[in-house]
Amino acid sequence: MILSEKHLAFREKLKEFSDNVVAPRAKDLDLNSEFPHDLVKKMGEMDLYGLFVPKKYGGAGLDTLSYAIAVEEVSRACGSTGIFFAAHTSLAVAPIYQAGNESQKQKWLIPLAKGEKIGSFGLTEPNAGSDASATETTAKLVGDEYIINGTKCFITSGHVADVIVLTATKDPSLGYQGISAFVVEKGTPGFILGKEEDKMGLRGSITSELIFEDCKIPRENLLGEEGDGFKIFMQTLDGGRISIGALALGIAQGALEYAVKFVKSHSISNKLLSRQQSIQSTIAEIGTEIEAARLLIYQAAELKDAGRPLTKEAAMGKYYASLIGMKATNTAIELHGMLGLTKEYPVERFIRDEKLMEIGEGTSEIQKIVIARQILGK
Repeated sequence: MILSEKHLAFREKLKEFSDNVVAPRAKDLDLNSEFPHDLVKKMGEMDLYGLFVPKKYGGAGLDTLSYAIAVEEVSRACGSTGIFFAAHTSLAVAPIYQAGNESQKQKWLIPLAKGEKIGSFGLTEPNAGSDASATETTAKLVGDEYIINGTKCFITSGHVADVIVLTATKDPSLGYQGISAFVVEKGTPGFILGKEEDKMGLRGSITSELIFEDCKIPRENLLGEEGDGFKIFMQTLDGGRISIGALALGIAQGALEYAVKFVKSHSISNKLLSRQQSIQSTIAEIGTEIEAARLLIYQAAELKDAGRPLTKEAAMGKYYASLIGMKATNTAIELHGMLGLTKEYPVERFIRDEKLMEIGEGTSEIQKIVIARQILGK
């Protein structure tokens, strides 16, 4: 794939921002488990949160490919900032843009796209992870209000979000047919912030438990129609897999770049590591696989921009990028030797951050099921 001049210029803009603004903060965010409020604000000022959203709704009016490039470049510098960016945009901005009515877009989409509010997506539950149709959180319509009860877990940015897009069912026995999508705002009575997870990686990203106890929201907070929730979040996850794939790709690229820098500046027996044929072979292999993952992800983004089906391609991109991401980050540590296990070099952070990509927004096993169904027929 040959990027247009427009996309190449956009990449250079994001690369400069990531190298000069995001990367210098990455180590401290990880060490201190610090949410990047400063970077969140700066990305909003750059109009990054609504890249594929029309300008009339506060977006930049660009495309999904630009968004994938942006996630990749930010994540190359800092996985924690990258996952916030990806979750806010693909899991909160996107479903409201795709399924919201005009009133909902005016109320929530515009401030989310402008970065004036932080968004989050509540799907995973203690007993409903890979099988999202097993949602147990309930939403009962009483008069003109829905009353929500249940618990969501492992929610990215849950504690700092102003707006939560979540799924709930009117009856768990109905399976996917009973699920609807709703918007809940921060401060709504009955919306309780639960525990915050202490994670191995992505430590600058907040991962939260959200509890709903007789949480009452207006009827107009329903996205789409009742029973549309499963369809809405499946469409959301297709787009989300592009962004999580781009995130995995960015971390892998960052690891490769640090590995290249290391082998070009360190020697064994007065011979640069980069002159060792075995190391050249390793670098060539990882570089090729990263480029292949990039092509898969960009292809899925272009399909989305063209309004064509992308379920298979998005799943392939996410699966392969996360697989290669783990290989690339592990290889980067091995090329650094014992130094790769120290916090003097960022490669140990990269591998901790990368692991989530094999799990979040559908595990690698789930991606293979999705891909197989698309190839074999449902």
